[in-house]
Amino acid sequence: MLERCLALIALCIASSVAAAAGGGPLEPAHVNVHDRASLQRGARLFMNYCAGCHEARFMRYQRLARDLGLDEELVQRHLNFSGAPIGATMLNAMNPEQASEWFGAAPPDLSLTARAKYGGPDWIYTFLKSFYADESRPLGWNNRVLVNASMPHVLWELQGIQRPIYAAGHQGEASHVERLELVQPGKLSPEEYDRAIRDIAAFMAYMAEPAVLQREALGVWVLLYLALFTLLAWLLKREYWRDVH
Repeated sequence: MLERCLALIALCIASSVAAAAGGGPLEPAHVNVHDRASLQRGARLFMNYCAGCHEARFMRYQRLARDLGLDEELVQRHLNFSGAPIGATMLNAMNPEQASEWFGAAPPDLSLTARAKYGGPDWIYTFLKSFYADESRPLGWNNRVLVNASMPHVLWELQGIQRPIYAAGHQGEASHVERLELVQPGKLSPEEYDRAIRDIAAFMAYMAEPAVLQREALGVWVLLYLALFTLLAWLLKREYWRDVH
């Protein structure tokens, strides 16, 4: 009976993971939120290609400038296209009702996507690699990870255009997308595009938890303090109990 329960739990977990992934296994992004150069490149790409439709209402330009080692004037000139004050959050001027009419649904806020999505940065990385041309869709694009996504492939000029290769299904019918094939190269080589979206994923991972940069640095000192406190407590205990037998 116990074995059956454990097997059922494992099956449920596996099913939920597969459903969350949506399009098969995720590719590891190998992001490094402590790589400041990567975060800076990711911020530039995010603001140029994502922020026109998506907001990041839990992130402030001033915090971004401080954490990424950027001059506030540079951030205002090259990353803040809304003209908002440096202390403002990353909002845009898109009307939600119009966005719903154009895309079928208003573009979601991306502040916490790296924490809310299964796989986090890996999901973002794989998602941005998985767009392909699909004339049956209103916007002309589909995605292998998020099937029938309402989002167009805003990075297509960088990546190029991919077409789907379908796996044979029942009686030779096409069943699902097995892989994607690049049929029209973009401005970047596949290796350069991979690095670009890895930078975007890293920036979104940082944006989902900006405190991670300080939290991990402080964690070392906390552990050292606890080790020192443990040593002092042990020495004190030994002194108190020296004559007690």
